[in-house]
Amino acid sequence: MGALSLVKPNMHLVDVETRKMLFHVPTSSLFELEGVSRELIELFNDQGQVTASMLQDRFQGRYQPADVMETIEELKSLKVISDGNPVQINHEPEAVKSFPLTTIVLNTNTGCNLSCTYCYKEDLTTPSQGNKMSYDTAIKSIEMLLEESPDQRQYNVVFFGGEPLTNMPLIRDVVAWCEQRFSELESEVSFTMTTNATMLTEQLVDWFNDHRFGLTISMDGPKAMHDKNRITVGGQGTYDVVKQKVGMLLNRYSSRPVGCRVTLTHGITDVEAIFDHLHHDLGFAEVGFGPVTSGDISSFNLTGDEMVTVFEGMKRLGRQYLEAALEHRNFGFGNMHQLMTDLHEGNKKRLPCGAGVALLAVDTKGGINLCHRFTGSDLPTFGDVDNGINKPELANFVEQRLDRSNTGCETCRIRNICSGGCYHESYAKYGDATTPSYHYCDLLRDWVDFGVEVYTRIMLENPAFFDTYVSPRRNSR
Repeated sequence: MGALSLVKPNMHLVDVETRKMLFHVPTSSLFELEGVSRELIELFNDQGQVTASMLQDRFQGRYQPADVMETIEELKSLKVISDGNPVQINHEPEAVKSFPLTTIVLNTNTGCNLSCTYCYKEDLTTPSQGNKMSYDTAIKSIEMLLEESPDQRQYNVVFFGGEPLTNMPLIRDVVAWCEQRFSELESEVSFTMTTNATMLTEQLVDWFNDHRFGLTISMDGPKAMHDKNRITVGGQGTYDVVKQKVGMLLNRYSSRPVGCRVTLTHGITDVEAIFDHLHHDLGFAEVGFGPVTSGDISSFNLTGDEMVTVFEGMKRLGRQYLEAALEHRNFGFGNMHQLMTDLHEGNKKRLPCGAGVALLAVDTKGGINLCHRFTGSDLPTFGDVDNGINKPELANFVEQRLDRSNTGCETCRIRNICSGGCYHESYAKYGDATTPSYHYCDLLRDWVDFGVEVYTRIMLENPAFFDTYVSPRRNSR
């Protein structure tokens, strides 16, 4: 046997109290190191390269040679140990030939009845001046979805804006058409929407309930925080009306849990106070945070110190999540829920999200965009609903992000969870959506390490939590 060495980019060690956990990067899986496996990894860490004589000196008389060799072979099969032969770190770059769409995002109207100061939408205007999507464009978008991915069991149609409620006639017509069309195909279709809530009525809520919409409300926290940026066209804060509408919604809506999406901007970093208000006081089932770090208007971007504060607060919320999980209670912290899902399912993301492959967004004119964030932007579209997807251009884009060579992602330990970060953040930060987003990598790595600790504690002390609260989450949203 020649000298053996660790393949460090494929593993990361995390201490959970007295336990030593190995995070297996290629599969996003966790293994507890005990006995011979723990001592082997310690030996490799100490020595760099390990020879047969070193193994004999370390383990003779304490472990059977066969057990030591069996563990070494297991670690080699996991590509954690190398015998000198090249070990693959990432998938080889490959050609993208198909786009298995399951989600289509319809930009119903570029108009919005609010004038949120940090809004990234470049084509945003008032509802009366907005460009509304036509029924014909919407139906062509969904037929494109079916043409690219026939015979799927589940599809998702997302209504976005602007404010989607400013084009309710289209939404009603599309839902009626979809329910008949997908029923004929013996496939299921779900509908989701993000709204500012200001235009909700009891009648609308009951209609959404009848059609089992997945609803997410944009709200930024208590009154002072929310009213700082989420204002009317006339400059007035919207907290009071949104709070009233949310109360009505949560009292009447029963089909699916209602979540809240919080945008964190410069000066807004107290995630614990925001979460307490939205989850405990108002009653949202789940609250998720989206920090602004690379918006077009730099004055809204969180500073480096503010990002540290945000992640410290998120970890404190994460400890509350852990406490609740050990008591078999759900704690609706969306960011931690997502991380637990990734770890529990062993997600191995080669791309940061489904945009461009499983998901595309159609703008009001029928142009095909990577996702809803790009509608109205300067990034060229990838075809249109009349002529179909420009597959060579879209494939070229996706292939660039699949190729991690010569990037900071190539050997990063969270490369299969982060996968280079949001395309739109890269586009806003660097002017190039194919460039990985590097500006808070250290904080993300620390966040994943923290998640590994939380996940391990839950798995050891209350594994039933995942079957009850984490696994069903995909079907409830």
